[in-house]
Amino acid sequence: MSTDLTLHQRRRDPTPAELAGIPWLRLLKGTEYERAVGHIKVADAMPGDYLCRIGRPVTYWFGVVEGLLKMSSDNAQGQTVTFSGLPPGGWFGEGTALKREAYRYNIQALRRSVVAGLPVDTFHWLLDNSIGFNRFVMNQLNERLAQFIAAREIDRMNNPDLRVARSLAALFNPVLFPGVGDVLRITQQELAYLVGLSRQRVNEALTALEAAQTIRVEYGGLRVLDLDALRSNDFARAVHAA
Repeated sequence: MSTDLTLHQRRRDPTPAELAGIPWLRLLKGTEYERAVGHIKVADAMPGDYLCRIGRPVTYWFGVVEGLLKMSSDNAQGQTVTFSGLPPGGWFGEGTALKREAYRYNIQALRRSVVAGLPVDTFHWLLDNSIGFNRFVMNQLNERLAQFIAAREIDRMNNPDLRVARSLAALFNPVLFPGVGDVLRITQQELAYLVGLSRQRVNEALTALEAAQTIRVEYGGLRVLDLDALRSNDFARAVHAA
């Protein structure tokens, strides 16, 4: 596969295994399912590829089949602000697709990834014709709101261990990212990009979280042992006191 081609030029039909990894397809019935499957395209994104850029018009509703993306923007000082990591199973940009507006964020691949796209016109057709799809999108919007509120809280946290804990908890959201399961395939450098800390400081935080028996560092990823603890205020107070 030539990396000289744009991501759009690399699009192709999904395989049956890739379709099986799209969580909302199982909620569709009959012609709803057939229409969606007939319009979905997938593409192999290389590290650094952009799916969405600020100011560009929305054309697809996107999801992650494999890999890891990040959602970010630049502030007035020219600094990059990361809103969220996007692991497998995550679909994003439904608010932008609903309003058919220009993107207010960038979506970039952190590693080689397989991404799926549903044309925005098909997205609106499903909204008009599928109760199951409507419920999925409503749940997405509700969880997304909570996610961004949590992201604002994380940005204001001064304790690096707590920043890493809450960022990991967000990546293990079973509603937004059902493809993750109990193990997140992520490197310390990728996590550092998402949290906004150095790789060395992330390593120290992971060591502390592992000592607290909330996670276990495994080859190629992280296993969460106590998701509720990563999210809890009691854990936050314990970290602050440490």
